[in-house]
Amino acid sequence: MHYIRLTIALGFVALTAACGKKAEMPVAAETNQAAPAAAMSGDMGNMAMAPSATSAIKAKGHGTVTAIDKTAGTITLNHGPIPEAKWPAMTMAFKAAPAITDAAKVGDKVDFDVTLTGSAGEVTAIHKQP
Repeated sequence: MHYIRLTIALGFVALTAACGKKAEMPVAAETNQAAPAAAMSGDMGNMAMAPSATSAIKAKGHGTVTAIDKTAGTITLNHGPIPEAKWPAMTMAFKAAPAITDAAKVGDKVDFDVTLTGSAGEVTAIHKQP
């Protein structure tokens, strides 16, 4: 009988202690500053994250402009593989200065220079292909 009372008392203590705790929210596993998930597509299963968060890699790419968001300062490119970053072909949004977003139009086939830091990229130069 003594054990039953002790078990009930410990149960009430545990329930009372749990009442004041807030539920923990799950932490998002993915943060991508260069592009929202909807702006990326392609086979990224083999995509290696070549640049570390502290080092920048300069790379060149070829692709087609699929979207320009001057307000956000981004340009979305459907590009071929970028060997310097060990990236496969994909569609991805990159940061870009106003001079670059003003010079390009959706549908343009372009060669571009990009600086990659971590998983973020910034187009630093763009040239329309003839």
